[in-house]
Amino acid sequence: MKSLLLLLKTKFLLILLLGLLSCSNDINHYQDTTPVLDIQSYFTGPVIAWGIVQDYNLKVTRRFCVELEGSWQQEQGLLKEVFYFKDGEVSRRNWRLTRQGGGKYLGQAEDVIGIAGGQQLGYAFRWQYRLAIDIDGESYHFDLDDWMYRIDDHRVFNKTQMKKFGITLAEITLFFDKEQPLRHC
Repeated sequence: MKSLLLLLKTKFLLILLLGLLSCSNDINHYQDTTPVLDIQSYFTGPVIAWGIVQDYNLKVTRRFCVELEGSWQQEQGLLKEVFYFKDGEVSRRNWRLTRQGGGKYLGQAEDVIGIAGGQQLGYAFRWQYRLAIDIDGESYHFDLDDWMYRIDDHRVFNKTQMKKFGITLAEITLFFDKEQPLRHC
């Protein structure tokens, strides 16, 4: 009886594990969703965002506001970001973006290692890149997996996982808004 119970528990755990492993967030799931998130259109002109950083225990460790300004010339874009952290730190990032076919984008920024890549489909956009972060005078590299979801004409919600060696160390949540009159940090 004990061996039968152990066998059933093992099968249940195996099925559960396989089910969890087969679940992946695939951009293709959003193909026919609306409103469509056109990155070039949404990130043209000024946008404001508010966000938090949570550690691996989901404790909020930082709060911030971002002022963004985007401009495009054909398939080339520049997205200037200024981050205002609650602790007084101010940092900047300038994304140089290239729109590819099929809703795909490439990007580079000062603190991004290599080339970022992303794809837009329906109301979703997935953006992946390696980011260099200075911690106590040393540079550490983290893999970021951004997911943006268009809520309506003015707002986009962003969830990001920050990983090292495949382990999620932090999560970043952002809420973009471009409703007029635009607020400021």
